[in-house]
Amino acid sequence: MLETQEGRKIETIYGNLQGLKSSQLKQLQRLYHQRLPGDRITTPEFAQRMAAISTEINQPVCSYINRRGQVIRVGVGSPRQTQIPPLELPRYGAERLCGIRCIATQLKISPPGEADLTAMAIQRLDALVLLTLSGSGFERRGGGATGYVKDTYLAHLIPHPEVNWTISPPHSLDVLTNQDFLDLVEGLEEEFRARYVAQQVDLDHDRVLVVGLKTDKISPQRFEDGLQEVSRLVETAGGDVLKVMRQKRSQPHPQTVVGAGKVQEIALAVQTIGANLVVFDRDLSPAQVRNIEVQTGVRVVDRTEVILDIFAQRAQSRAGKLQVELAQLEYSLPRLTGRGRAMSRLGGGIGTRGPGETKLETERRAIGQRIARLQQEVNQLQAHRSRLRQQRQHHEVPTVAVVGYTNAGKSTLLNALTNAEVYTADQLFATLDPTTRRLVVPHAVSGEPLALLLTDTVGFIHELPPPLIDAFRATLEEVTEADALLHLVDLSHPAWQSHIRSVMALLSQMPTTPGPALLAFNKIDCVDGDTLALAQEEYPQAVFVSAGERLGLETLRSKLGQLVKYAIA
Repeated sequence: MLETQEGRKIETIYGNLQGLKSSQLKQLQRLYHQRLPGDRITTPEFAQRMAAISTEINQPVCSYINRRGQVIRVGVGSPRQTQIPPLELPRYGAERLCGIRCIATQLKISPPGEADLTAMAIQRLDALVLLTLSGSGFERRGGGATGYVKDTYLAHLIPHPEVNWTISPPHSLDVLTNQDFLDLVEGLEEEFRARYVAQQVDLDHDRVLVVGLKTDKISPQRFEDGLQEVSRLVETAGGDVLKVMRQKRSQPHPQTVVGAGKVQEIALAVQTIGANLVVFDRDLSPAQVRNIEVQTGVRVVDRTEVILDIFAQRAQSRAGKLQVELAQLEYSLPRLTGRGRAMSRLGGGIGTRGPGETKLETERRAIGQRIARLQQEVNQLQAHRSRLRQQRQHHEVPTVAVVGYTNAGKSTLLNALTNAEVYTADQLFATLDPTTRRLVVPHAVSGEPLALLLTDTVGFIHELPPPLIDAFRATLEEVTEADALLHLVDLSHPAWQSHIRSVMALLSQMPTTPGPALLAFNKIDCVDGDTLALAQEEYPQAVFVSAGERLGLETLRSKLGQLVKYAIA
């Protein structure tokens, strides 16, 4: 890339400039001085000038022109090689084009290829004009070789659900230059606008493209379950999943997670479906986020950021808000230098909400100090809850913590057993703050009423982000300090076996070994006989209930009485 400054105007030549002479670079820079009529795609003079330069340097040349007829970018190479980075383009949404057209030369006589058309779609160019040059006959003027335009092709986007663009048959330069350019783009935008309104896209919601990477270490079923889970997380956070894309690689690409070709596919899909956010099914490094954002032109977040965003929305108590902010800041601190322009796009979208959102651009030292203060407050919260637990233990009231995968129905079960009014919803992480209620169960020996305390806890999830484990340790201590655990499983979920393994793995990471656990399968009214039989065969000591339909609750009460007797014996 070469930059020169004449007066106040910077004339930058992009692309492959190796081997070009100073006189040739000056010819390229003079293209910036041209002004085209606003209602014409190009003029014969401008097209022939580009053809002459391209022939002399024996390379394709591209000029990018706005609707005022000003040349705003000149590059050496194909449209794919000289394209404008999406982050530098105007963002009008799916109903508008970007207001820039590309006029490109090509040394061979053939229509534009897939790579150049994809570049046009990614940038949402008004049009791509390809000038194919004659490879044999050159006009001699003053002893110099000058190429001429043989045929022209005009390509542009179309608002079609299955076809992204259309390409004209080869035309002469005269036919191209006589077309009404403004009439063409205004008609196209009217069609895009009509399709956009017909789709009824909710502007208040993030329009999300989910991307999953299948590596050799992940089984096909676990991969698909994970993609479905990420989609549910996005929907819980308030986003609309428009499309899910997949790629299989032996291992993630160090720069962009997926391969270069897939990144181009993602960028094309973003423009085609009108997405404004890309969510990956795994954690990303700051450099990976930056690299993908530069090539797609939209925000990119990972699975952890989506979970943090959900927690930011769900936190109600002061304790919950403290812990969410701590988790957000601890996650954001090492990423401050990696997000580039994305750091300035804070707002109401997924990954940008919560108590810590206004602190993401502050200095690292200030954030570190804030983390230290929050950590101190969380420690105080931890001590307060410890005192409450000691008081309960002093009164010899046994405690049972309800644990399980997120959306297993823990809060619904607590309400059914204790007539509590804990918030419930068919959402992931509907409960963040622990809720404790008194429950009377029959004594395992005497059958007399026995009081215990049942605590609803935050739901677990596969690969719970480490910042959340650390920040929510005060909440999770309700698990480690309980006399016993009630492990609730959503039997209607296709991945219920994987959920059991994930919860057990997380429990094994607790600093204190939890007490004895009772396994209870929920939502039995929503499963078929084969699934129920399989669970009964694999877990014969488990209890089978439906919290929503209040089925099996008496058996569960009896089993809890036996569990508590065993725990406090």
